Amino acid sequence: MTDPHPAPAPAAAPRAAATGPMRAVLRAETRLFLREPGSLFWILVFPTALMTILGLVPSFRNPDENLGGRRVIDLYVPVSVLLAMIMAGLQAMPPVLTGYRERGILRRLSTTPVRPSALLGAQIALHGVAALGSTLLVMAVGRIAFGVDLPGQPFGYALALLLAVACVLALGALVCSVARTTRISAAIGSVVFFVMMFTAGVWVPVQAMPDALRRIVQVTPFGAASQALDRAATGDWPGWLWPGLVAVWTAVAAVAAVRTFRWE
Repeated sequence: MTDPHPAPAPAAAPRAAATGPMRAVLRAETRLFLREPGSLFWILVFPTALMTILGLVPSFRNPDENLGGRRVIDLYVPVSVLLAMIMAGLQAMPPVLTGYRERGILRRLSTTPVRPSALLGAQIALHGVAALGSTLLVMAVGRIAFGVDLPGQPFGYALALLLAVACVLALGALVCSVARTTRISAAIGSVVFFVMMFTAGVWVPVQAMPDALRRIVQVTPFGAASQALDRAATGDWPGWLWPGLVAVWTAVAAVAAVRTFRWE
């Protein structure tokens, strides 16, 4: 006789039961995320708008001997890419998760089939995708409007991008971990945000900084990411030092976030 209960069937049901609530959370969080025009503007529009404003400055479109014959606008495309990531991970995500904790939503989720970790995963995925979408927009506008070359080393550029996204989301999760209220989260996030903007080269590109300052900035998460993106943009492999530094910062922030995170 044929076995009416084949072996794979019992395993399939738990998997479906586990992934069903996660998909539901992702759909719900996606709808809520798309209803936040402020977050969408700062992540998707602002980095491209800033790069466009800078690109309209005539001197920024002229080759500069101090930059090895490159233009300032060429340097600001990777900077705008990093700015989008900083906006997503350090400005948009922490207040959302901290607000969920403050209102007891995470605690109530722990009594349902939906685990709080599904909510955290959905937020990380949404903000990561938004940051990468902004990256594509920045690169497209830079190429079409100002003739900025596409990355000469696309695989190295993609590696640096993914590491930078992982790093900023880990840092954002760490801010969520140490901040118990949205007010504290906003305060910590703002301090970290401005520090990261400086090290990413928003005000002064890392490549144009004085030597002593550049050496210090290069060991920070976004200083190293800026170097990796810049090398890949010019056609060189970013090496292993700069991506390695970003990976170390990512691991440290992720471990610290996991150890200090509280659901309530």
